[in-house]
Amino acid sequence: MIKRAADGTTEIDLSALFKVLWNRIWAIVIVAVIGGAAAFCYAKFAITPQYQSSVMMYVNNRGVSGTTTYQISTTELSAAKSLVNTYLVVLNSRTCLNEVSEKSGVGYSYNKLSSMVSASSVNDTEIFRITVTSTSAEEAQLIANTIAEVLPDKISDVVEGSNVKVVDYAPLLPNKTYPSNTRFTVIGLLIGALLAVAVIVVLQFMDDLIHGEEYLTNTFEGIPVLASIPDLMEHGGKGYYKKYGYGNPVSYGQAAARAEEYARKADEEYMNDKGGAV
Repeated sequence: MIKRAADGTTEIDLSALFKVLWNRIWAIVIVAVIGGAAAFCYAKFAITPQYQSSVMMYVNNRGVSGTTTYQISTTELSAAKSLVNTYLVVLNSRTCLNEVSEKSGVGYSYNKLSSMVSASSVNDTEIFRITVTSTSAEEAQLIANTIAEVLPDKISDVVEGSNVKVVDYAPLLPNKTYPSNTRFTVIGLLIGALLAVAVIVVLQFMDDLIHGEEYLTNTFEGIPVLASIPDLMEHGGKGYYKKYGYGNPVSYGQAAARAEEYARKADEEYMNDKGGAV
């Protein structure tokens, strides 16, 4: 897989690396499944689910006098859009959120409730959305609708002539918004697979064992192989080995018995030679 030329350069054979990974695809799949299962269990049992509910409000910048209604100009629309940011500041004020906490009955502190509430304009229009995130779907709906009741009065106290209307009250959304079990599982699968591939590649690069004559010629180009030691037993397929120089196949057990017999005879000859020398 790694070829080292005589000039000191090193080349990595990507096809050989892919072959190594393919031969160990079972290990990659197992680690990926373990990672996905661990991520799913973590999202399912270790993370507290979060729920959201949103209320939409409209900044009305029209002048109304009795039964007479004036037409909305482009300048008034631009002014209404700019007022959205002002109203969001009023929303996040300590006075407003403390009143929301008291009126809704949740009893949260200002810092706690402020971390649960977020707001932004809708598509850069004069409509803005207030979203409440909580560990309870009912609580998120309650806080959002309480804000819709409290905020218009707070805005009118701060900004003279303001007119804020509720476009859509917060609904009850029973489905959690975080965490997503599917997303966590997919991420766990990917991390597990990448981790297994990284380990296999590192182990392959650290492998400095000699794997035959072909390994030497591919790894060290330009350096000739002077000699090699052949295997005395060759695999014959279907559970058999055959000895070099003989055509009759033998089983694994027979090959082991013959090897043991050869070793015993060699020991006897060695002991006899040693006794005769003495």
